[in-house]
Amino acid sequence: MDTKELWKNCLSGIEADVSKANFSTWFKNTSILKEEMGVIYVGVPNEFVRDWLKNKYHKLITKTIAGAYENMRAVEYTITKAEAGRQEIPRTENNYINRELPLKDLYINPDDNLNSRYRFDSFIVGSFNELAYAAAQAIIESPGTKYNPFFVYGATGLGKTHLIQAVGNSIKEKFPGKKVHYLTLEKFATDFVNSLQNNKANSFKEKYRKYDLLIIDDIQFIGKMEKIQEELFHTFNTFHENSKQIIFSSDKHPNHIPELADRLKSRFAAGMIVDITEPEYESRLAILKVKLREMNVDLDQEVVEYVASAIQGNIRELEGSLNIIVCQYRLKNKPVSLSEAKSLLKNNLRPKKNVAIKDVVKTVSDYYNLEETTIYEKTRRKEIVKARQVVMYLLREDFSVSYPLIGQKLGGKDHTTVIHSYLKIKGDLKNDPQLLQEVEQIRILFK
Repeated sequence: MDTKELWKNCLSGIEADVSKANFSTWFKNTSILKEEMGVIYVGVPNEFVRDWLKNKYHKLITKTIAGAYENMRAVEYTITKAEAGRQEIPRTENNYINRELPLKDLYINPDDNLNSRYRFDSFIVGSFNELAYAAAQAIIESPGTKYNPFFVYGATGLGKTHLIQAVGNSIKEKFPGKKVHYLTLEKFATDFVNSLQNNKANSFKEKYRKYDLLIIDDIQFIGKMEKIQEELFHTFNTFHENSKQIIFSSDKHPNHIPELADRLKSRFAAGMIVDITEPEYESRLAILKVKLREMNVDLDQEVVEYVASAIQGNIRELEGSLNIIVCQYRLKNKPVSLSEAKSLLKNNLRPKKNVAIKDVVKTVSDYYNLEETTIYEKTRRKEIVKARQVVMYLLREDFSVSYPLIGQKLGGKDHTTVIHSYLKIKGDLKNDPQLLQEVEQIRILFK
């Protein structure tokens, strides 16, 4: 393989997707050093460029190389600049290259497509994903007999792929004899179409039905693929009849996948369908601490707490924001102050939506089938008290309205009453899955 020509072609594609200044800053003096067993080693001049490419442009780089070299399985970034007389041993992310590093320690296992880094020892469990986690653990104990199929859905960046691949890695360890395979729906569809074109339909069926655990990611794209739906239906039936486990992930509930056949919806519903929502503050904080431990970086507690509080989106956004601060920490080799962290993340923060308090009241009262005026009344009726407390919680948590103003607008309540309501709902969300689902459904109405 001509690595120089490959990287030249890749850079031409990358240059079209980034600004001229960014391309010159981050891709100058880079190269492809070598390819080993599907792993592409990209050489970079220093640690800072390595971290920035990995955190900011890894997806673009991986996609571009994969488009030019079909056998690519992973991308590694290697520092090629001489450091302390050790130029002969290029530095990698974790330490120096071990020439005898076994394949199982690389990112992707070519036999089953599982990423060895997706494990449950680095998976944070919180109220946002605890039901999915519990179901996953039950499947690991007895695959094929409980929650089959297992269907996980939720917005992008919430850890669905980590969860379903961690199930695969755990089952491999617990049952070494079982055959596990992970793939995306796109790969499944591509293989199916190629098998038809090459008159190898039977080979396709044999390939996928030989596994004991089949994990298919991004199933939401199947809606308009009638032939793929039919083949998946038959594949599922084979798995179910033979007590073999099948797992799906999607960015939406199967009932909301356009043009999905009713018989597939029925099959999904016969197992376990569970959603993963955005992590709450405590989970975001735990995720950050785990990531810092993995990177061997120690940031001030107030900085970590600020990131957990300010970044309320998905886990990828959270990790991306942390990476920016860690890059600054490594570049200057000194602690990052709270003010510096705020400055670094100012462009990463989601702008708070401008919303009238009365609109929140109306949305919540409509959701609970209550008259809007009852939220303002002095009453102890449980259903109204609950709705009022949810209003107070959302106004404070999602829209940062002050406690006194919330109390003033909701019938002249004292701010201590608002604080009590906020903390009550916040606490109940940890132990009440029904309430959590209700709050998340209300939040969707504001998007």
